[in-house]
Amino acid sequence: MGLNMAQDLTFFEDFKVRRHFDKTKQKWFFSVIDIIAVLTDQPDYKKAKSYWTTLKSRLKAEGSQVVTDCDHLKMKASDGKFYNTDVANLETIFRLVQSIPSKKAEPIKMWLAKVGN
Repeated sequence: MGLNMAQDLTFFEDFKVRRHFDKTKQKWFFSVIDIIAVLTDQPDYKKAKSYWTTLKSRLKAEGSQVVTDCDHLKMKASDGKFYNTDVANLETIFRLVQSIPSKKAEPIKMWLAKVGN
């Protein structure tokens, strides 16, 4: 992934969710950590990232394809700098949502269906 992408910021409730549109693939890619922050109701970025690190290990151990399907992309952080961030397309994000027990799972799936198309 690279040049042919437009960055966008959208919101789910009070959470910022970073996303990129890949014009070549005609797909949105969402920040995995931002989605995890929503699902775990965790506004602290470092705690959401820690949750993702633990979940990634567990999913790999289970042989899940979800982690393999994540890409890396430089996304703008709250400090204004760009950092490599785990991103995933809608299909992978939906599978990830199923891996996290959350009362927000259904609302975020409906929201993603709207903002991801």
